[in-house]
Amino acid sequence: MFKTIEDFKAELAGFPSADAAARQAAALRNAGLTKPAGALGRLEDLALWYASWRGSDRPVLDRVQIAIFAGSHGVAARGVSAYPPEVTAQMVGNFRAGGAAINQLAQVAGARLTVHAADLDRPTGDIAEAAAMSEADLCAALQSGWDAVDPEADLFVAGEMGIGNTTVAAALAAAFYGGGAGTWVGRGTGVDDPGLARKAAAVEAALDTHAAAIEAGDPVEILRCLGGREVAAMTGAYARARVLRIPVILDGFISCAAASVLSQAVWGGLDHAIAGHCSAEAAHLRLLDALKMEPLLRLGLRLGEGSGAAAAVPILRAAVACHSGMASFGEAGVSDRD
Repeated sequence: MFKTIEDFKAELAGFPSADAAARQAAALRNAGLTKPAGALGRLEDLALWYASWRGSDRPVLDRVQIAIFAGSHGVAARGVSAYPPEVTAQMVGNFRAGGAAINQLAQVAGARLTVHAADLDRPTGDIAEAAAMSEADLCAALQSGWDAVDPEADLFVAGEMGIGNTTVAAALAAAFYGGGAGTWVGRGTGVDDPGLARKAAAVEAALDTHAAAIEAGDPVEILRCLGGREVAAMTGAYARARVLRIPVILDGFISCAAASVLSQAVWGGLDHAIAGHCSAEAAHLRLLDALKMEPLLRLGLRLGEGSGAAAAVPILRAAVACHSGMASFGEAGVSDRD
């Protein structure tokens, strides 16, 4: 149990690395497969990355988990979203009933979907004027994400639902990477011009209110001040996946903001993760650039829920299937190059 922030930081400090021997063995296998060298392009890189985290030169990708985290945000009362706060709980019901986009995409991806709602009747503090969470609330949120990860999963995806959470993600991105509200605030769910102005003002106020924590540079404390319960739960889940060496596909802007905590806290803290897509939220591309990640897909999505990452799962499945299922030149009796 995470009783203090330091308990969580201790887990971050012990992050394992990828299996270099497994990657080398996978590279040797890849070199002998029945195809010209590099003919499968990025699929080959994905397969080697996946093999290194699964610790096998011939890995499988059978068990995919998608976990949706939901939380309520005090800053939503400032009119920063096109939708009212009660939509969060309504959409949680839709997820559980199987009626959302992510339910359909999870089915296509062959994934098991789990839904985790955190104190929806108790919004976080309004980040424009107070810390989002107490240390106890943060630890509980991190723990909920940590516990949500299935240790038997071969691949993990986190999605989110929380009216106002693109405001939170913008504040986190600005705190971690600089640039101010103008760099990171976008229309999210489709907020109008007055709403966009309110959103930018809320982020600027949050950055001023928590300037001391931002200057101190502790990413977990910044998460406590500016985050949300579902955002912190995603951070906890990504950390648990790393400890278990489960590869991760990141979703959109909010997902990447949550993941940035690990990148800021630990050198190579997101080496076990890849970007599933680049969303239509302009700041998402900036955040991917800051994380030095190249997305697999660019489909103009802006839904959240883990939808873009779920859509990318079949690409990784294809990479692993080709790598592990193809025959070598010797096995197939095909002549290799001289």
